[in-house]
Amino acid sequence: MAVDPRWPVALVRGAVPVALGLLLWVAMAGGEQERQQTLKAQPGADAASLSQRRRHNELIMAALREAAQTDDNVAQRRVPWQK
Repeated sequence: MAVDPRWPVALVRGAVPVALGLLLWVAMAGGEQERQQTLKAQPGADAASLSQRRRHNELIMAALREAAQTDDNVAQRRVPWQK
């Protein structure tokens, strides 16, 4: 049983892109911890800002939920509207 001489070439051509992808993945994953530290050091990452942002998101979701449950046009409400 003879081995076709094109097989080694096909294997190399298939392995090169996989190896390059693996090397790029390793290079990018190596900086993940540094990226996490940078994100933690950004302004707005403290507990007070996060809780304020969470409360704001809750208010928005409540308004969207109310708008979805009513047939009224909530965008056209009068000024003394409360969240």
